[in-house]
Amino acid sequence: MAVSKTHPLEAVLAAVDCGQLLFGENRVQEIQTKFPETRSAYQVHLIGHLQSNKVRKAVGLVDAIDSVDSLKLIRLINTEALKLEKRIPILLEWNTSGETAKSGFTDEREFFAVLDEAPQLQGVEIRGLMTIGPLTDNETMVRTAFAKLRNLARTCSERYPALSFDTLSMGMSQDFLWAIKEGSTMVRIGTAIFGGRDYR
Repeated sequence: MAVSKTHPLEAVLAAVDCGQLLFGENRVQEIQTKFPETRSAYQVHLIGHLQSNKVRKAVGLVDAIDSVDSLKLIRLINTEALKLEKRIPILLEWNTSGETAKSGFTDEREFFAVLDEAPQLQGVEIRGLMTIGPLTDNETMVRTAFAKLRNLARTCSERYPALSFDTLSMGMSQDFLWAIKEGSTMVRIGTAIFGGRDYR
């Protein structure tokens, strides 16, 4: 996945011309203003934290939501998707680093409650798990966090064989090689593709 947040549509289309077809964005508002409403050549996933009041807009704009982190949120997404007669793919975000500033499930009871309820949620399709590794150059710490997600995905597959867990989204520009070694099937690369960002 190419993370295109803060970069213009022209940069996205240049990447599409080079064969890149999957893009990640952090903010619903940026997706709305940057991308055309109809597109078939590439997909846009929401990878940033999704606020409850932005769910309706997000469901109508994106091809998937990769950062679902609560039972309340998945229920809201399901409701809005059904209104639009959509079945939207999602990833469940788990906080493997333990950092309170990061989003993601930390409570196993709530996490498994989502999976217990999943068969009744016809507007969403759980495709796997996502995490953001700890911001450190310590390979052992980062790989330990990624291994936690891999092991959780294995547990989910064993306990819920009817659900698909074919996507393990972990690893960014600074740590994607470690993530791949720990089983990542989707890395999120921004700076290494588009260069640095201008946040002004």
